[in-house]
Amino acid sequence: MLTAQDIYLTPIYLVLFYGLAYAVRARVTNAYTKKYYIPALTVKFVGAIMLGVIYQFYYGGGDTSNYYLHASLVQQAFGDSFTTGLRLLFSTDYNPATAKYVANMFWFSGMAEYTVVRFAAIAGLFCFNTYTVIALIFALLSFSGMWALFITLAKLRPKEYHWLAISVFFLPSVFFWGSGLMKDSLCIGALGWLFYAFYRGAIQRRRVLAMLLVGGLAGYLLFLTKVYILLSFLPPALLWVFNENSQQIKNKTLRVILKPLFLVVGGGVALFAATNLTKGDEKYDIDNIGGRSKITADYLYGVSVATEGSAYKLGEQDGTIGGMVKLAPQAIVVSLFRPFLWEVRNPVMFLSALEALFMLIFTVRILLQSGVVRTLSLIVSTPVLTLCFVFALVFAATVGIVSNNFGTLVRYKIPLMPFYMAGLVITQSMSVTGSKPVGRIRRPARIIS
Repeated sequence: MLTAQDIYLTPIYLVLFYGLAYAVRARVTNAYTKKYYIPALTVKFVGAIMLGVIYQFYYGGGDTSNYYLHASLVQQAFGDSFTTGLRLLFSTDYNPATAKYVANMFWFSGMAEYTVVRFAAIAGLFCFNTYTVIALIFALLSFSGMWALFITLAKLRPKEYHWLAISVFFLPSVFFWGSGLMKDSLCIGALGWLFYAFYRGAIQRRRVLAMLLVGGLAGYLLFLTKVYILLSFLPPALLWVFNENSQQIKNKTLRVILKPLFLVVGGGVALFAATNLTKGDEKYDIDNIGGRSKITADYLYGVSVATEGSAYKLGEQDGTIGGMVKLAPQAIVVSLFRPFLWEVRNPVMFLSALEALFMLIFTVRILLQSGVVRTLSLIVSTPVLTLCFVFALVFAATVGIVSNNFGTLVRYKIPLMPFYMAGLVITQSMSVTGSKPVGRIRRPARIIS
């Protein structure tokens, strides 16, 4: 996977990518966000490179090397016949011309995995199929969405640039697992763009058609790769939109009367979207989720035990949604605050435990400073906080129940971490100052204003 070609070409492409970043910086930053732009991009690049190094020299292979293997087969097909390469890139139907390549692709029929292969193969066309450069391109794609997430949060709470930057970019597991040649990089980038599109299009009501396109593409990418992220995000996002718009009603009496209606309608739309988005899907249909989660959890636990990995057990699942709900509180705790230091079994797990300890200390600190009642009141009454915490807790419960392995969990949970941390930061800031997030900005504003 890593060869001398990576050593020679990576510095050249880094210069090109940094040149591009500096060229567009003035358009996507302001006086307050500018200082975070290059450091945030740099940690993404470091994460992308280190992921490849660790997978090759520590794990001896894994998902990222398999994505590269599949993309290399597509590159080989292009070298043999441009038409055959295009068929491999854009079609998963059987074709005699592609049979010899497909025979070595165990992910060819996997929609989620092969979507990543397509991105990697296209990136490889522009860098001589160099693994590290492909990983850097994935880091750039991820960074673009995370920057959109950051500047949106910074608009909502301009006084907290520093801590919001830490929440989005500088959590170790987020920039490590969310930067390289992995599904996670595409997903967290798409999630950032989806959040930005909701805010700009549905709350600020600016460039609505463009935001429909951006949000639609981001949502479709999540649907192709990790639809459960979309299922967890859409309901609280739609409630966020309805709540924000209800707060724009100036007449207090009318606002009090209409708010329950907004909540009911928003909840109904969110439920409809969540249940119909995957209707008929073997894995994610609402009627199949309980059974599939049990199968996945049991499989991951069995593999972890057999390989003496970092397994954990929440309790027996009965294959029903009700059974998942019973395990949800434990799953939230394990996703946010474990592994504990005494559960560490390897160096990578130790870093994850330190991060989990930081999350626990930060959470307890906010609760002690703000008070439990005050914190809950702020979350319920502030639409963006409702979004952050509902998404984070629902997602934490989902991945905590399914993973049953700390090594898997640390990668699965990264989409929730920026939202959870940002929610804590905004809660603390509001508790201290008493002011609310900005919400809709009426003056003309670009992406960076």
